[in-house]
Amino acid sequence: MRPSVFLQAALLITILFAPVLLLAETVSKVANFSEGDLADWEEKSFEGNSQYRFVDAQTAGINSPNIKDKQQVLHASTQGQASGLFKEVNIDLTKTPYLNWSWQVQNLFKGNDEHSKNGDDYPARIYVVVSGGIFFWNTKAINYVWSSNQSAGSEWPNAFTGNAKMLAVRSGEEQLGQWITERRNVREDLKKFFGEDVKKIDAIAVMVDGDNTGQSATAYFGDIFFSD
Repeated sequence: MRPSVFLQAALLITILFAPVLLLAETVSKVANFSEGDLADWEEKSFEGNSQYRFVDAQTAGINSPNIKDKQQVLHASTQGQASGLFKEVNIDLTKTPYLNWSWQVQNLFKGNDEHSKNGDDYPARIYVVVSGGIFFWNTKAINYVWSSNQSAGSEWPNAFTGNAKMLAVRSGEEQLGQWITERRNVREDLKKFFGEDVKKIDAIAVMVDGDNTGQSATAYFGDIFFSD
């Protein structure tokens, strides 16, 4: 018995569009900064309040093929304060392990030892948090930072807690003032730092802080999302 016309059409559509479906990327959006959206983001202060506000990317002088007309970016600055914006999320790292974001740093801190408590300041950082639940001491975090003086790719424990690890994604002056897009496999990074196959992220944060050095810094952040 010959297939019906509808079945033949369905088979044809499957054949034609199968490659597209296979190539489709799974995305979990966590920050719509390009739309000026801070819904569900909260500010956590450590020492005063860093300044966070939306600005037009072109007005701010950000030039990149990836920047659309009238696109917003999150302007983040500190004059010796330290606060961050965080958002509770539920990211399945078995499906979307890659953290994607864009940023631009305007200036660095001078003379600080980022391995010490007195020098633990960064002109830009984005970090992921794995909750320890009621066992809060088991909470883990990775800070992806733009380092003022550590070489790109270097890693070290946070000066205040062994449960937070620092990773210098960018470093120094070479790319200051450039809009840069990043991509990190968070599941692999967590496995490398903590020796565990962590399958879920519970929070994400962005931060500019200068409380330990008392210095100033300015950065810009674009959209943030997880992908496969």
